[in-house]
Amino acid sequence: MTVATIVAALVSGGLIGIVLGLVGGGGSILAVPLLVYVVGMKSPHAAIGTAAVAVAANALVSMIGHARAGTVKWRCAGVFATAGVVGAALGAALGKAVDGHRLLFLFGLLMIGVGLSMLRGRRSMEAPDVRLTRDSAGHLLPRLVPTGLGVGLAAGFFGIGGGFLIVPGLIAATGMSMASAVGTSLVAVAALGLTTASSYALSGLVQWDVAALLITGGVGGAAIGILLGRRLAARKGLLEKLFAAGVIAIGAYIVLIGS
Repeated sequence: MTVATIVAALVSGGLIGIVLGLVGGGGSILAVPLLVYVVGMKSPHAAIGTAAVAVAANALVSMIGHARAGTVKWRCAGVFATAGVVGAALGAALGKAVDGHRLLFLFGLLMIGVGLSMLRGRRSMEAPDVRLTRDSAGHLLPRLVPTGLGVGLAAGFFGIGGGFLIVPGLIAATGMSMASAVGTSLVAVAALGLTTASSYALSGLVQWDVAALLITGGVGGAAIGILLGRRLAARKGLLEKLFAAGVIAIGAYIVLIGS
């Protein structure tokens, strides 16, 4: 590995970490395009597999803080993640069967869709005491299982964390608060990331040295992003819109060069 590649991987991880620290999510969707166009990975499939490792690691680290804060609804997370793992395994198998350039083109379309959804913003719903019990299982399980399966399918296919899909999915399925949905989603993100990463690793499509550099850079970037986020808290809405616009622009670039 060249010095330029090492620096590019660290900087890419740092950028992802800064975004996560600033706006609280969404940064992982940048991993694949950064690995392909900045780090210079030739195989889109290897980029997806490598990104999935970093996504899972970031989610596990972030989950610790949310678990301590009590914002993780473990039973809901377990059901959602179990269904999601099945979907992610299927999605990863489908993704590996698709031509790499076609996969990047579809990824670009996904980024445009994600950016547009971020511009719309999220609606917070308050029901912080929602729990999966014998009484509530009858109406929660039929919502959680298919939603988890669908999100897992997309996450496995594109090698993303899927938090931008999981959070609104949990809110729609259970009515839990935004804070609980974000904390709970990290369990699913970690599970989906590990499933996708394992599938790609078994096919030899993970560059572990690049993944380690991406994670290392992400830790430093997240610390910087958190500090900046505190100073720019009053402008978080603007930051989210700017990030969404950037995601749309990158997605459009990928689509244009892939068409």
